[in-house]
Amino acid sequence: MFRLLREMVLIQSSSYNKKGIDRVVALIQSAFKNNKVFCQIVEQKTFGNHLVVRSFHKSPPRTQVLLVGHMDTVFPEDTTFNWYKEDKNNSYGPGVIDMKGGLVAGIFALKALEFAGLLEKIPITFFFNSDEEIGSISSRKLIENEAINSAFAFVLEAGGRAGEVVTGRKGNISAKLDIKGKAGHAAFAGKDKASAILELAHKTIAFESLNDHKRGITVNVGKIKGGIGSNTVPENSTAFIDFRFSSAEDKKYLEEKIKDVIKKQQTPNTSCTVEILTSRLPMNQCTANRELFANVKDVAKSLNLPLKEEFRPGVSDANFIAHQNIPVIDGLGPIGGKDHSDDEYMIKESLLQRTVLLACSIIKCLKILDTNRQ
Repeated sequence: MFRLLREMVLIQSSSYNKKGIDRVVALIQSAFKNNKVFCQIVEQKTFGNHLVVRSFHKSPPRTQVLLVGHMDTVFPEDTTFNWYKEDKNNSYGPGVIDMKGGLVAGIFALKALEFAGLLEKIPITFFFNSDEEIGSISSRKLIENEAINSAFAFVLEAGGRAGEVVTGRKGNISAKLDIKGKAGHAAFAGKDKASAILELAHKTIAFESLNDHKRGITVNVGKIKGGIGSNTVPENSTAFIDFRFSSAEDKKYLEEKIKDVIKKQQTPNTSCTVEILTSRLPMNQCTANRELFANVKDVAKSLNLPLKEEFRPGVSDANFIAHQNIPVIDGLGPIGGKDHSDDEYMIKESLLQRTVLLACSIIKCLKILDTNRQ
């Protein structure tokens, strides 16, 4: 397991590195070469290819088990965080916990089921996508289509430090703001200068004022750019903004607020447009998700593993699955932390623990499902 993890982590696979992600696809295929599964590559022109791995069991609609994990990482292709190392307790490297550790756990859970003579009896699909970190632009519809045919789903993002798995998540909107002003020489600029950066500053404050932590709304203007020099009135400016919310009603509220901020012009002779890049509705902590969690918790108890329920502010592909009205829990991957930084780590003992938990949870949840159908 750690040999595969090391090899996978050492393949640079940022969301825009198609060649790197396609190498991860080939590695996963080779990991399954001696197993009784069918591997299908879903070719992509711009992004990395997706990979769908299925057991040979043919199932009627809405009966398969769906596993989902992403192969891309947030680290750019030219990053210096391009190494893998281990100490007594932890493994370190880009994507080791977000989420190549989860991919390895899922791969070996399927291997364990086959070794036990069970995989051929289970209708299971494992969807490996290439673009989760940038909103699952090319994979969203494919994941939703698989979800529609599933009885339940497990997403293999990282588990929490105290054994948390995720039964609910916030939703998000990712937006791009473009402001147009009028260029000119800074020495001759008057009170009515059409500075795109000045207008962006006003709008940044307006958006940041929407933060309401009691309500579960967070807004972050995370990246800005504009201008060509200090002696030139900036003609253009751009901002990238992240919105998080806990309910569909709050999503509508934020959409209206975005329109209001765009319409309100503070700087003369400037204009503003907004583009919604990606969005996800919240994953509600519904009864079906909590029932699925309760079954997994029973398995964890039998394995003497801690397991807690968590509502997580981050988003994942579980959000898409949840809105197909399919029971789903997330955070079933190994345990670690400091993801999206060059201190990212995975607790080594959790890799095997979560692999066993996943394999046994698939068996138990299917048995309960079959019993309820009889």
